[in-house]
Amino acid sequence: MGTVTVDYLWKARKRNALGLPWTFTEYILKEDTLIVSTGVLNKRYDETRLYRIRDFTVRRNFWQRIQGLGTIHVCSSDSSTPEFDIVNIKDVMRVKDLISNQVEESRKKAGVSTSEFIGRNGNMPHPEDPRK
Repeated sequence: MGTVTVDYLWKARKRNALGLPWTFTEYILKEDTLIVSTGVLNKRYDETRLYRIRDFTVRRNFWQRIQGLGTIHVCSSDSSTPEFDIVNIKDVMRVKDLISNQVEESRKKAGVSTSEFIGRNGNMPHPEDPRK
């Protein structure tokens, strides 16, 4: 008998309006990537390197809260998928924290640092800032 190796940190299916995982969208978190797999006959795999993820927003509408679900909106610097949603997943805050921690680990491993300049208008450096 062979052993089964698991090469992902988290895996879940998008859940339907009843909270059941009867959909064809699957989310897979690996050490360095987040994969969104969709489709039945024609499969599509969107892969985002974790160090490219910039920000998360957790959304939970009334129906999702009743079902114990939530949606994570992800913003990245990936050109093919700059924004996407991880829709209707259980334990959304734990999953968001898991992804966030893995993003930081991936940045350290890849030697990628993030720097933000916050100027007078809230998101851009001031034109006279010597750091520009």
